[in-house]
Amino acid sequence: MFGQIGMQEILLILFILLLLFGAKRLPELGQSLGKGIREFKRGVSEIKEDLEEEGKKKP
Repeated sequence: MFGQIGMQEILLILFILLLLFGAKRLPELGQSLGKGIREFKRGVSEIKEDLEEEGKKKP
């Protein structure tokens, strides 16, 4: 159901975002979203590293 998003659906979503936020705010939103994703990935990798270190410490 959700895995079958086509080009028309993507364009419709972008058009709605353009209407809601305006052309000037879309780059800011994209940049903020990118920063959020990077921070999330960094946090996940730190947690993974911590868990791996804890696993190595226990015999």
